Amino acid sequence: MVKIKKYIFVVMNKLRKILFPFAVLYHGVTSVRNWLYDKNYFKSISFEKPVICVGNLSMGGTGKSPMIEYLISLLKDDYKLAVLSRGYKRKSKGFQFVEINSSAEEIGDEPLQFKRKFPEVTVAVDANRKEGIAKLQQAADVILLDDAFQHRSVNPSFSILLTTYADLYIKDYVLPAGNLRESRAGADRADLIVVTKCPEKISYAQQQEIQYKLKLKPHQHVYFSFISYASVIQGKQDTKHLDFLINKNFTLVTGIANPAPLENYLKDYGLSFELISFADHHHFTVSEINMLDKKELILTTEKDFMRLKDRLANAQVYYIPIHIEILNKEEGFKRRIKNAANSIFEEETGKI
Repeated sequence: MVKIKKYIFVVMNKLRKILFPFAVLYHGVTSVRNWLYDKNYFKSISFEKPVICVGNLSMGGTGKSPMIEYLISLLKDDYKLAVLSRGYKRKSKGFQFVEINSSAEEIGDEPLQFKRKFPEVTVAVDANRKEGIAKLQQAADVILLDDAFQHRSVNPSFSILLTTYADLYIKDYVLPAGNLRESRAGADRADLIVVTKCPEKISYAQQQEIQYKLKLKPHQHVYFSFISYASVIQGKQDTKHLDFLINKNFTLVTGIANPAPLENYLKDYGLSFELISFADHHHFTVSEINMLDKKELILTTEKDFMRLKDRLANAQVYYIPIHIEILNKEEGFKRRIKNAANSIFEEETGKI
């Protein structure tokens, strides 16, 4: 296994060198685009209602959905909220409101997840964020913008940038040599930077070291978070304790960017399972559904559950809920989010 990992590392390094000229070109194009927006040659529109954007620099897997759900839980009792998402890989076009009985194929798995978990919140999808926000102005006091950090046509009132502990953007390169959608300099637009998927016991010294490497601007603040897995699993009709899976032959099915943390959590819990892993936001084909439906017991992620639960006739299917927790000074994090919802912005240095 060690030899295989070393071989993959060598191959990836060679590919990165081959692709580097294309990365230089991509970097140039995105940098010019950002410069044109920064200098107002391309126009960004602002809105009267607070718009809080959650995004990243990388291609995905930084924990945007759990962060959106955290913000919803924090703000929903005090504000009339709306969430606007692109609805990645949905079959519909244009602006669509998400309803409880919508399908993941029609409007996307994550928007459906938001709506079913928080039915009182308005959820909509539109690839054109500017038009989508305009249509939501009368429906909400605060709009949460999902995965829109690169949508420069919109000037959000507050931006949260996510980067994972194991793959900080400061260590990455732009596409195709790396996974960044734009250069690291794009991080300067963020108001808050959240380092996600940290070890639960990350030391304060490690946090300070990462903060130093991020080279925050004076207006920026950094926080650290980790994923907390529930001790229960949720099915279509029932909820069971995770112990239910002990000594059970079950299949873990994932369609997420990085299933390793979930795999490790289940293994550390003492569970053994068959793993079937698909790409992020995978649309399951008929043959794949037929294959999975022959399994007796399936555990999956919440967003995969949205795509599987109504298509599996025989297999028992459950998902394990997750949420994020902020490490250290969570009250300060909450205060800044609520201030953003009130259009109140603090001017202090970004120390943790």
